[in-house]
Amino acid sequence: MNISTSSNLETRSLLDELCNFDKEGMLDLGHPLLNRIAESFLKAAGVGAVQAVSREAYFTAIEGCGAVNNGGALPPEITGAKKKKTQCFSGLKGETSCKSLEALVKNTGKESLQWGLAAGIYSGLTYGLKEARGAHDWKNSAVAGAVTGATLALTLEDSSHEHIVQCAITGAAISTAANLLTGIF
Repeated sequence: MNISTSSNLETRSLLDELCNFDKEGMLDLGHPLLNRIAESFLKAAGVGAVQAVSREAYFTAIEGCGAVNNGGALPPEITGAKKKKTQCFSGLKGETSCKSLEALVKNTGKESLQWGLAAGIYSGLTYGLKEARGAHDWKNSAVAGAVTGATLALTLEDSSHEHIVQCAITGAAISTAANLLTGIF
């Protein structure tokens, strides 16, 4: 077998893998329920990590350029107003930088876990209820949303009974509405 044929096969198989990614999935844990939970967890955790990092970068940029100190208005560097030259992000040097990096990693991990937990629980419950009941309808979505909302409320530092119930009701309402609106738009 020559090198060009081998390279073509590798490229083709990689291309096939990328094209069939949604059909086959990332993981094979031996059961469709486990596959769905794990894949949902990983995908949502990635989204949560990107969201946490981008939010932290935004706040670092805003605080570094002084937009917080001037009432949230755009800094003079952006608006073109005259101002004496100061260095943006001067607080990111030395000890402050290590602390902010440590906080960033901690917040990113926590948020990734919360997003992954929500997606894994919701996806697993909807799949399990569909298999158990034999139907995928708004009732499955309502139960899965309520359990997911209550679980997410329990991950917060100050979760009271009222807060847990409120999150369960909100989760049920949002997931039921999403299920009922599927197909309308």
